[in-house]
Amino acid sequence: MSTPTHPLSLLLCIQFVCVCKGRCCSATSLSRRSDSAGKNVTKFGYILTSDFEESLTRAMFPYINKLNTGTFPSWSTLVDIRAVQSVQGESCFATFMSWASYMTNSPTVIVMIGLPARGKTYMSKKLTRYLNWIGVPTKVFNLGVYRREAVQAYKSYDFFRHDNKEAMQIRKQCALVALEDVKAYLNEEGGQIAVFDATNTTRERRELILHFAQEHSYKVFFVESICDDPDVIATNILDVKVSSPDYPERDRESVMEDFLKRIECYKVTYKPLDPDEHDKNLSFIQVINVGRRFLVNKVQDYIQSKIVYYLMNIHVHSHSIYLCRHGESHHNVEGRIGGDSELSERGRQFSTALKGFVQEHHLSDLKVWTSQLRRTIQTAEELGVPYEQWKILNEIDAGVCEELSYETIEETHPEEFAMRSQDKYHYRYPGGESYQDLVQRLEPVIMELERQGNVLVICHQAVMRCLLAYFLDKSADDLPYLKCPLHTVLKLTPVAYGCKVDMFDLKVEAVNTHRDRPLNAVPPAFIRRNSFTPLSSQDQLKRPRLYSVGNPPHARMSQAPTLPSMQFSEASEGAEMLQSEVGVVGKDK
Repeated sequence: MSTPTHPLSLLLCIQFVCVCKGRCCSATSLSRRSDSAGKNVTKFGYILTSDFEESLTRAMFPYINKLNTGTFPSWSTLVDIRAVQSVQGESCFATFMSWASYMTNSPTVIVMIGLPARGKTYMSKKLTRYLNWIGVPTKVFNLGVYRREAVQAYKSYDFFRHDNKEAMQIRKQCALVALEDVKAYLNEEGGQIAVFDATNTTRERRELILHFAQEHSYKVFFVESICDDPDVIATNILDVKVSSPDYPERDRESVMEDFLKRIECYKVTYKPLDPDEHDKNLSFIQVINVGRRFLVNKVQDYIQSKIVYYLMNIHVHSHSIYLCRHGESHHNVEGRIGGDSELSERGRQFSTALKGFVQEHHLSDLKVWTSQLRRTIQTAEELGVPYEQWKILNEIDAGVCEELSYETIEETHPEEFAMRSQDKYHYRYPGGESYQDLVQRLEPVIMELERQGNVLVICHQAVMRCLLAYFLDKSADDLPYLKCPLHTVLKLTPVAYGCKVDMFDLKVEAVNTHRDRPLNAVPPAFIRRNSFTPLSSQDQLKRPRLYSVGNPPHARMSQAPTLPSMQFSEASEGAEMLQSEVGVVGKDK
């Protein structure tokens, strides 16, 4: 039998499981490479034991032939192919691994699971904010929002009964519409991760999502929130659900009663993930009692490990984070950036005023963090309390521009000055850092701030901008222009789905170091992106996802699912999407 050829080099990843007289053996990551010569290397180029050769040839040939002749429909079909051959009484199963599992950078769908009032939307929003902050395009798709578009009024918990067939049909239709939006985001809008925020408490619903992901070659990672602490559940209902659009102008007692009955409706059909049997091959994390324990199963890639890392660090507790810059330095007065200068006289006055602020607000349990530069250390010294120095809190490294004024940079490095003005977030100083680099450097600080109680961070302008952008969910475009003035303290207090900001001006004069965003700048033809590729295209538009040969985009449904028009409302498949619009005042580097 001759091997069909293919004009391109093709790598298939196949998993074989052979059940042989009570023995199980496996061979993974067996590869085949087809070239123009069409020469065989041990049966189709597969590196196999002799036991597999005969059955493999029979099982694989029809599909390899379709691939090589261009008639194979799509890579998603690989998942559905199972060839069973019998060789001398031995059963051999050949199952293609999904294309998504093979491709390292396949889009990921994060699927939330859990009963209502378990903090799913809280985790969804925080996780999305974190992933966007580190540069992974992520968006939440909250099924409760789709349900409210489909119905006009919520009446009672009866809508969530599993035997309410009409309501169940609406819920499923809403899920299908949301999944279509997920597909559009991942395939056409440049998204990398979609968070499907809903209860997803039944295996039928999870199978529907898995089939959808398989069809479109997405990876799936489940995040299940399990909580049996009645105090936590009651607090969540009162903090979030009372203000839900489902309960306009209703008293707290009636909201609590109805929502508890709604939860009971979900419990009837709730099937938690089963890590031992039914769901042992899925990738997921179970968050138990808001982070007291975790169960992690089959993490597939770097992004999923980052998700696990983040979820294991966030804690639901009452605390505040205080951010301020160091007192005014001599370099600030002189208009120079970077360096390691000491405080000016007004900077020392701010240190004294900061001590009074800490005492006035009775922050006796406050932890104080500084960078390793003198101006932050001198600011903290005046407080008379223990403080920790973090090297990663040092100001952005301006490289060859350190200790120069902007006027000098414009005169001596005009091209660098122009390029930074065009793309301040990505621009990297020669021999220095970019804001993008700084975000990566500050990730451990964010993790610790999520875990700690009350903390005062005395830092620098660019550092403070990066931290603010995380807590206030600001984009990379806006981050370098957040105002962070000298001698001002910002108090950040996490609330339900956002962050409350209070600003305290300590009434000590200081220079203004903020530089506004250029309004009439014309982007240059090329921009420095990083030190390894000095020049690259300036194009920053999000483009549709590109597919390799043999993995064409799936045709969109000729008629996408539409939301039904009803006079009543479905149970919130996910908590409400609340937005916190906060204006921040401050200054720039």
